[in-house]
Amino acid sequence: MNNWFKSGTPWVWLNAGAVAISLVMVVGLLVLIAVRGLGHFWPSEVVEFDYTPPGQESQRVLGEVSRSETMTAQAMREAGYDVPEGQEVVTRHLIKRGNRDVTNRDFVWYVGENMSAWRAPEDAMVVERLTWGDFIGYLVDYREDGEVVAEGRQAREAFQERLAQTREQVRERERIERFEIGNVNYQIEQIRLQQRALDMNPDLSDAERASLGAELAEEREALEETYAGLEERRNEIRADVARYSITAEVMDGRTQELPLSGIVKAWWPNDMTLVEKSGHYLQSFWEFVSGFPREANTEGGILPAIFGTVLMVMIMSIVVTPFGVLAAIYLREYAKQGPLVRTIRISVNNLAGVPSIVFGVFGLGFFVYAVGGSIDRTFFPEALPAPTFGGPAIIWASFTLALLTLPVVIVSTEEGLTRIPSTIRQGSLALGATKAETLWRLVVPLSAPAMMTGLILAVARAAGEVAPLMLVGVVKLAPNLPMDGNFPFLHLDRAFMHLGFHIYDVGFQSPNVEAGRPLVYATALILVLLIIVLNVTAITIRNHLREKYRSESD
Repeated sequence: MNNWFKSGTPWVWLNAGAVAISLVMVVGLLVLIAVRGLGHFWPSEVVEFDYTPPGQESQRVLGEVSRSETMTAQAMREAGYDVPEGQEVVTRHLIKRGNRDVTNRDFVWYVGENMSAWRAPEDAMVVERLTWGDFIGYLVDYREDGEVVAEGRQAREAFQERLAQTREQVRERERIERFEIGNVNYQIEQIRLQQRALDMNPDLSDAERASLGAELAEEREALEETYAGLEERRNEIRADVARYSITAEVMDGRTQELPLSGIVKAWWPNDMTLVEKSGHYLQSFWEFVSGFPREANTEGGILPAIFGTVLMVMIMSIVVTPFGVLAAIYLREYAKQGPLVRTIRISVNNLAGVPSIVFGVFGLGFFVYAVGGSIDRTFFPEALPAPTFGGPAIIWASFTLALLTLPVVIVSTEEGLTRIPSTIRQGSLALGATKAETLWRLVVPLSAPAMMTGLILAVARAAGEVAPLMLVGVVKLAPNLPMDGNFPFLHLDRAFMHLGFHIYDVGFQSPNVEAGRPLVYATALILVLLIIVLNVTAITIRNHLREKYRSESD
C-alpha cells in the first residue's frame, strides 16, 4: 500500500475524479439554464378548472401551469391559504392567469386539493401584448370600426389575417419613430449646438455670425418639414390600426376589447400541432434575440444588451492587448531586473485581486469625471452643462474593464516570453540581428499564443462583469443603440445595455418577478453562449498562430 501511494497513482485518480466532478457540475448547470430558459418559448398548454376553497363559492380559473410544489398543510394555512381539514401535505400550483389589467395579478397559487379535474379547451387563446403582459381567455368576435365583422371560428381566421397586416403597419410606425424621427431629432439637436457654438465664438463678426446662422436656420427648417411629414405618416398609421380590435372573454365571464395595435401575436396552444408549436417556438426565440425590451424588461427581446456586450468586449480587447503586451515586453526584455521591477510585478499581481467595484469607482472618478469632463470643456463647450463624454458611456466602461483585465494580459505575456529558449535569442544575435529585430521578429511571434491566452482570460472575465459597469456606462434601458446612421456612426459617448446587468435587473429589480424568472435563465444562456463564441474565436486564432510558428521553427 505504501508503494502504491508513493507511486503517485492515487493522486492521479484523485485529480481525474476532481476534473470529472467539475465537468459534470458545469454541464449540469448549463443544462439547467438551457431547460429553464429555452422552455419559456414553448407554447404551454392552457388548463381550465373550477376552484372551490372550503366554505366559498366555486370560481372558474383559466391559465398556464407555471410550476408546482408540495408543502405542509400547516405552512399553507400560516400563509393564508384555505386547506381542507385532515390534510398533512398539500400540493399547490402556480397558475399564470395573465390579464394583469383586469385581475391585477397574473400569477396566483392555487391549492391542488381545491381544484376540479383539469380541462384543456381547444378554443382557449393566449395573446401577447405590448403592455400589461399576456391575455388568456376566449375569442368572442372580431371588429372593424367598432362593428362586429366575424364571430366564432370565422373571427379567429379574420383576426389572424388582419393581425399580420397590422403588425407590418406597427413595425413601420416603430421604424419611423425609432429611426427616422430619431435621426431627424438628432440632426436638429446638432444644428442647435452649432448655433450655440456660433453665439459663443468671440472671433466671428456680426455679419459672419448672421450669415452662418441663416444657413443653419434653413437646414433646421428643412428638417422640421421632414419631421412634419414623418409625423403625419405615423399618425395615419396609428389611426388606421386603431380601427381594428377583438372582443375576448376573461375566465370570470367578463369581456374586454383588445385593439390589434397593442397585440404582438396570438395563438391557441391546445389546438396546435407539433409542427405549429415548433414554428411558434423558433419565432418566439428569434424575437427574443432580435427584439427590443419592453414592460420593464420582462417582455420583448435583448438585442441592445447583446450588441452592447459584444461592442464593449471588442473595444476592451483593442485597448488592453497592446498596453498589456508592451508592458510585459518592457518588464521582461528591457527593464533592469531589481527591486523596482520586482515591486512592479508584485503590484501587478495584487492588482488582479482588487474587487471589481473599486475599478468602477476609479473609472467613474478618473475616466468619466476627469478625462470626460476635460474633453467636454475642450471640444464640446456648446453642449454644457449637458455632458457629452463627461457622463457614463460605453468607451469609459471599456477602458475600466481594460484596466481591470490588464494584469491578466501582462502576466500571461510575461510567461510566454519566459518560455522562449535563450538559444533562440543568442543564435539571432550571433547571426547579426539587433536586439530589437530579435525581439519583434522572433521572440514576440513565438510568444503570440501566450498573449492570446491572456486575451482569452480577459474576455471571459470582462464579458461577465457587472459591478463596475453600473458606475461607468450601463443602463437599465437604452433608447438607442451606440451605432446608427448619423456621423460618426459609432457613438462611444452613449450609455449601453449589458447582458449581465440585464440579468441582475430582471431577476432582482423587476416589478413582476415570476414573469421575469424565465427570461433570467434565457438571458444567462445567451451570455454563456456569447462568451463561448468569443473564447472559441480567440482559441482558434491562438492555435493557428501556434501551428504557424511551430512549422516555421521546424
